[in-house]
Amino acid sequence: MITEKMLVVFAILAVAVGLFAWGKPRADIVGLLVALGLMCTGILTPGEALAGFGSPVVILIAAVFIVGEALVNTGVAQRLGDAVVRIGKGNETKLVSLIMLLAGLIGSVMSSSALAAMLIPVVLRVANKTGLNRKRLLMPLCVAVTISGMMTLIASSSNIIIEDILRGRKLTPLGFFSWAPIGVVILVISIFFMLWIGRDLLSKKLTAEEGEVKAPNTRDLLSSYDLEKRWYRMGVLPDSPLVGRAVAQVRKNLYQEFGVILVGVEKHLNGKSLFLPAKPEITFEAEDAIFTVIDAERVGDFTASEGCSISPPLDERSHQEALQQMGVAEVMLAPESKLVGNTLGEIVRKSFYGVVILGIRRRGQRITKELAEETLDFGDTLLVVGDWSDIMKLRDDRENFVLLTLPAEYEERLPARAKAPIAVGILVAMVTIMVFQALPNSAAALVAALAMLAAGCVRVDSIYRVISWTTLVLIAGTLPLATALTKTGATTLMAGALVKGLGHLGPTVMLGIIFLVTAVVGLFISNSATAVLIAPIAIEAAQALNASPQAFAMTVAIACSAAYVTPVSSTTNMLVMEPGNYVFGDYVKVGLPMLFLSMLATIALVRVLYPF
Repeated sequence: MITEKMLVVFAILAVAVGLFAWGKPRADIVGLLVALGLMCTGILTPGEALAGFGSPVVILIAAVFIVGEALVNTGVAQRLGDAVVRIGKGNETKLVSLIMLLAGLIGSVMSSSALAAMLIPVVLRVANKTGLNRKRLLMPLCVAVTISGMMTLIASSSNIIIEDILRGRKLTPLGFFSWAPIGVVILVISIFFMLWIGRDLLSKKLTAEEGEVKAPNTRDLLSSYDLEKRWYRMGVLPDSPLVGRAVAQVRKNLYQEFGVILVGVEKHLNGKSLFLPAKPEITFEAEDAIFTVIDAERVGDFTASEGCSISPPLDERSHQEALQQMGVAEVMLAPESKLVGNTLGEIVRKSFYGVVILGIRRRGQRITKELAEETLDFGDTLLVVGDWSDIMKLRDDRENFVLLTLPAEYEERLPARAKAPIAVGILVAMVTIMVFQALPNSAAALVAALAMLAAGCVRVDSIYRVISWTTLVLIAGTLPLATALTKTGATTLMAGALVKGLGHLGPTVMLGIIFLVTAVVGLFISNSATAVLIAPIAIEAAQALNASPQAFAMTVAIACSAAYVTPVSSTTNMLVMEPGNYVFGDYVKVGLPMLFLSMLATIALVRVLYPF
């Protein structure tokens, strides 16, 4: 029997779904409104309505964000991406297979949106280097990242929520790797589908110059100021007068005598190269290499006077690493900038945030020589080089500057590259603890996150940036909705209606219906909110049918992650839309077949894994 309290909960649910579908206000605000509505109507006590903010689920997801960021910072994921490029050797079939396998592997232990943001530049580089159509590479990446949420307990927030719901009902929870058999099978199916059918649904062409949009990299910025041909790598010889002197001591004289601009220094420690911006305190040593901007005709005079030699270019990987460590950016003077009317010489003498100015662009004219005497004007664009942290200070000084361009290397930089083995060790330890249940999952993830911070794999001052607070607030706000549905009897009522109306079709058909309902609801609201809504109903329906609650819970979990069909179904889909130049129909053409293939694989496997 439907009660008044049930109607109130249904009304709050309907409004929440409508707001999620509308997209206004933001999802996290909707989550807060749900908690507020349940509290103000008396459906839940204040403690129950706000319990989500203290839930172990929220702590676990926040910790996983930090662990995932550590894998990015230390370059673990990027090194795997570089390996894909080397092994693929320009063969589209190999590259698609490797990209999808890589995404599925890494995504099992980190945020899918972070994974997509990290791998998109890798795939774009592959496309640019090989001439392959990015449209035929980015969609396979998107599908694989989506499927990665089906691999482990921590691969998706909906997995964590559903496992917590099972525990709350005193039912046997799903283990850390319980998702893996289904996720691996669906990933293999998706690879074959994309290789044989999916790619050709997107484009028949193997190349795609038309509509190609390259993110600017450091080389592009240098070329736009005619500086690339003036970029030299010089070796410091043992008898060089530079040895033992600091950058601050020689920078001005070198510029005045030879027009040399010091950009960076390459140190050699224990057989490894360390690339640093040319900061004032850095001291030159024999066998160092220095990166300079200098006119070709003055190179001979400089090397003879300063005891240097022209060094050969770095290999591609080392060159990329060097550019990632030596920050470059374009900034424009703001209308009210205090620098307007000053010469660059005056500004540099007063210190310029620790960065070096390489060139000026003024009304289409490029100025890269005799910079010290140039008087700055509103609208001037400056090309600067220096430590990334110093460049970010320019960005934050909005009164004087507008940050125009950050090169692709900024997003690809690896601030804790040397800590990669530590990050991998911490990750393995976390997974091991979760698998053997030595600690609660939330505690294991929290310990791993703190260990990453202590080891320097993630900067302490960056953790509030890497955590998706929108996701956490959304989950914390909507988790009490499951409590309200159970407390008022609405879950039992809906499960009973489902079993009464469709139960005669049998558990297998019911699994299919549950999968499709979950997938359809997931088109309009987040996978976390979908899990909160559908999982309790599915579990009660399973118990009413004397079927395995774990089978129905797993079906909901996989369906929550099967967000292939529309660009707004997931953050991953939206991230690849613009760089892949996709339209709505592209997602439908690839997504619908993948949705039904995933459903068939899930139903077949849960009947084997959780027999009933």
